[in-house]
Order: sequence, then C-alpha cells, then structure tokens
Amino acid sequence: MIDWRDLKSEGYKMNRFLITILSLIISLPCLAAEGFSSLEEQMSGKDYTAAGLNKLTPAELEALNEWIRKRSVATLDAPKPSGAATAVAGGDTRGLKTQTQAADQMERTPIHSRIVGKFTGWDGNTLFKLENGMIWEQDDKDKFYIREVDNPEVTIEPGMFKSWHLTVAGYNSRCRVERIQ
Repeated sequence: MIDWRDLKSEGYKMNRFLITILSLIISLPCLAAEGFSSLEEQMSGKDYTAAGLNKLTPAELEALNEWIRKRSVATLDAPKPSGAATAVAGGDTRGLKTQTQAADQMERTPIHSRIVGKFTGWDGNTLFKLENGMIWEQDDKDKFYIREVDNPEVTIEPGMFKSWHLTVAGYNSRCRVERIQ
C-alpha cells in the first residue's frame, strides 16, 4: 500500500535537490568572474579532510594553490605582450569553441607557430603557449617526451570531427589539442 506521506517527503527532497542544482548553475558565471578561489574555499570540510589536505602546512597549501592558479584557465586571460604576435592572435579564431559553424569551416587551415620557452614533450595534461598568442590544451592522455628544446616550431592541423592535432617539427608524434585562448 502506498503511503502518500512518504511520496510527499520524497517529492520535497527532489525539489530541494533541483533548487540547489539550479542555484549552483546560475551562480557559476558569477563565481568564474571573481577569478581563482583556493582549495579551502572550493571544497567542503569533509572533502578537504578526505583528500588529506588538512595535513599540509600553510606553506605547502599555498604552494599547491599557486600551482593550480598558474594552470587555471581563468587566469590565462592576462594581457598578452604587445607587437605583431598579438595582432595575429587577436583576430584569429581558429579552433575556438565560440566560433560560428560557417566561420569554422572557412578557417580550418593549419596553424604554424612556435612554443614559447623550453619544451620537453607532453604528459596528458599539457598547455601549449604559442608565439602567436594562442593557448592550446592537450585533449588526450598520450605521453611523449623529448630532450629539452627552446621554442620549437609546431604545426596545428585540423582533424576529423572538429578536432585539432599538434606536431613538433622534426618529430613523428602528435597529440590532439583544444584551443582555450
């Protein structure tokens, strides 16, 4: 026999859950606009302790937060260096998700540039900052290591199903990448 009080209670719990989810979804853009928030702010006390972060010294926790801050997509919006490289990247929308489908079809041409700084390969979670101002993120879990080189030439070519692949000049390996800036 169905007890309507149980069903009413379950419906109440479901409504509370949906309201909570909707409020989180609505508040996400506001939270992203504020910039980086530390692990202590992002995690509940239970999750923070379960991850073992409570065992870190304040200096270790700050170092971890700084490491995350440096690799956060939200912090990649820093001003770009002035000059020709900025002018090229400023109007080049190839690979960006915000691009319209018609523009994407026209702009699926290879990109030739150099990686800024020292390069030793990719490890499944690599960011590629190019001289032309573009920033690409590895979109697969492949690993490839080479001896350290400075500012290697790279080519990013369009693949199937709107994918892009990065290759380093002189090497026969490639990884799937996604443009993030």
